[in-house]
Amino acid sequence: MADMRRAFLFYVLVFQNANSIVGFAPPARSNNDARNSLGNVKKSFVGYSKINASLNNIDSSSSIVSSDSLKEKVTKLKRVLDREYVTFFAPMQKEYYSSTVTFEDPMTSLSGVDSYQGNVDMLASRTLMGKALFSDAGISLHKITGGDVNEASDGSLSITDIQTRWSLRLTAKVFPWKPTARFTGVSVYKVVPTNDAVGVKIMNQLDYWDSINIRSGSDGVYQKVEKGVAIKDFLNQLKPGGFQAKSAAPELPYQLLRRGDGYEVRKYPSFTGVKLPYRRRDEGFGSLGAFTNGMQPLAPALLEVQDDDTSDKYMMWPLTFTQPGETDPKVPTDATEKAGLGQWRTIKIVTLPERVVAIGGFTDASMGPVVRKADRDLREVLGRDGLIPVKGSEKSVRFAQYDAIFSMGRRRGEVWLDLEDNGHPW
Repeated sequence: MADMRRAFLFYVLVFQNANSIVGFAPPARSNNDARNSLGNVKKSFVGYSKINASLNNIDSSSSIVSSDSLKEKVTKLKRVLDREYVTFFAPMQKEYYSSTVTFEDPMTSLSGVDSYQGNVDMLASRTLMGKALFSDAGISLHKITGGDVNEASDGSLSITDIQTRWSLRLTAKVFPWKPTARFTGVSVYKVVPTNDAVGVKIMNQLDYWDSINIRSGSDGVYQKVEKGVAIKDFLNQLKPGGFQAKSAAPELPYQLLRRGDGYEVRKYPSFTGVKLPYRRRDEGFGSLGAFTNGMQPLAPALLEVQDDDTSDKYMMWPLTFTQPGETDPKVPTDATEKAGLGQWRTIKIVTLPERVVAIGGFTDASMGPVVRKADRDLREVLGRDGLIPVKGSEKSVRFAQYDAIFSMGRRRGEVWLDLEDNGHPW
């Protein structure tokens, strides 16, 4: 309880008194959904009357620029947003934002370009308060869409909403255990033509979080939720994790695409692994441990069990992954020289391509009933949010074990489901 009281006081200090932004977030899956969402909530925007006045004063007719010229300016704005995400708004190009720009996410709202920049600077630890509260902040842009230029029958031009899909992380270093909060979602930018040098302005930004704003059974459409839901989602990430079981090895790197309600979606690079069939799990660990001696394998151990329970079970340890500038991961020479020969005749070296994987976690020992239930639960929440596993995945259960085999503490287990290329928005 003391930890939760401290977390709540942290929220009050930062996000109520300082109007801090926690997340650059999600829009609807389509421009129509985004426009509908904006229409439903515009009256609640801080300073909406200022936006409305600004919109009325902006001439969006074809007398400002031609359609082709406006398209070029929107394309440049997208490049600006891309660069701002990569650098965490250092610098923020304020000329592309209205002086009365508004921001709203599930937990906070603010008005004015200076307030916008001040909050970003705090999250990035570029202010005195930010230096005291946060560290390791970063935002990754996964996708940017929208911004189409439309011409009406009277020759006037308009711009459809720009949407970004992103992941955000920041560490709250004021706590002794230094928790890292992670948010993923989409941002909707309302953009209008202007007659100044840059030619376009961002009037407002509306964010949603994947963890709380996806409407159940809607195929991934976002909706607003009560502020208390957002506060709870944030505070839950600040809780101490307790005594964790020791990881067996350094973890295979990945990019977080979504922190959803009950699951994650990650992008893994192409990697090589050493794979063998096994009957007893301890024997599989022993064989792979002996084979990879001196090779520095990675966690997790990936195991696959067929649905009929009579076919071979397989275990794989990742060895290497694709580095920046490489097209394929390098395969250790000593692994290829031994695999398939003599006592290692059942061992193979395999290379898996880059993939998008849905993850469901569990903390109990990875026994059959536990793993199969986690697999069923993951499939259910993916269907709820409109994500599609690859065809045929139901014939087996694939799960990951991170802990050293006889380690003590809270375990980390996961079930993995590859997603169809057209079964996710990334």
